[in-house]
Amino acid sequence: MSASPPRTLLIEPLSAAVPGPLYQQIVDRLKREISEGRLSPGSPLPSFRALAEGLLVSVITVKRAYEELERDGIIYRRQGLGTFVSEAAADRSREAKKDRAIELLREALREATEAGLTTREVVRLLQTMIPKERRSKHASRT
Repeated sequence: MSASPPRTLLIEPLSAAVPGPLYQQIVDRLKREISEGRLSPGSPLPSFRALAEGLLVSVITVKRAYEELERDGIIYRRQGLGTFVSEAAADRSREAKKDRAIELLREALREATEAGLTTREVVRLLQTMIPKERRSKHASRT
């Protein structure tokens, strides 16, 4: 296990403007940190209290987020040692992101259909967008 000290604030501040409960924002952001490689297996996570203080939320909010992540096998707790990213976390986070992408694509397809776009037009839009998104993502890494 890599044992660097846990960062107090792993994720950007939460927003009350985002729909849904605050704990879900914590879950989603930690999954993204893991799936994008910024948190690797074995990485320690802040305590409930430290993360709650850093995000300006209640300890109960963080506890609920950690419990969900633990239930999903993304993190694990060791009595007296702390909370850590599990070995299977990246795969599980990627799977969750894939599920979310499918959900968003379904929603986009519904919107496109309601806008009167044909299947061919939707496919052309995607074919145009994919290279642009890849270039944009590549440029942001450099």
